[in-house]
Amino acid sequence: MKKILVVDDERQIRRALGLNLTARDYHVVYAGTGETAMQAAATEHPDLVLLDLGLPGLSGIGVIEALRGWSKVPIIVLTARDAEYEKITALEGGADDYVTKPFGMDELLARIRATLRRQPAKDAQARIFEVADFRIDLDAHVASRGGEELRLTPKEFDLLAHLMRNAGKVLTHRALLGAVWGGDYTEQHEYLRVFIGQLRKKIEPDPSKPRYIVTEPWIGYRFNPE
Repeated sequence: MKKILVVDDERQIRRALGLNLTARDYHVVYAGTGETAMQAAATEHPDLVLLDLGLPGLSGIGVIEALRGWSKVPIIVLTARDAEYEKITALEGGADDYVTKPFGMDELLARIRATLRRQPAKDAQARIFEVADFRIDLDAHVASRGGEELRLTPKEFDLLAHLMRNAGKVLTHRALLGAVWGGDYTEQHEYLRVFIGQLRKKIEPDPSKPRYIVTEPWIGYRFNPE
């Protein structure tokens, strides 16, 4: 039974989330403040943290930063619809995903399942890894789909490798640019869009309706492993 730490300062929301998660056979632990969330994370060792950013005292962003100092526990944040800056800050601080309020329970449960399914094979130290029908061999510098080699430029290869290594996770524009091109390029969003467009033409069945490289509006991109 997977354990989920639900962090929200509104009791009704904690209760609603807890009832739905318990009904799906998750073990639920609760916290109403950032401080109690840190205590619960240290003592309960949850498999995932569901974190509201608008907390009294220690903020949700503060919780993320503090947790990432000693834990790799997956974090899904709950954000307001118009809080784009908070989403980006949370993701760059170490959150794995976000759900915008108001959200449907089916969407939230799907995000939870996807986050928990991620395998250690996507760790940065992995040299060969597979996602869906894609395969990346970092040493041989070969990418293939369904056993057929993809003809990619070096940067397209690096971009696809980084997306696949973080399959299912939202990657911000800055995070992608920094990881693939370096710190001098973190503001070159148009540069990234051009390379994403080129990569989609080579791997997507229909580049106009991306199945694998999904756009997260105003935030970044997500490699869809489904």
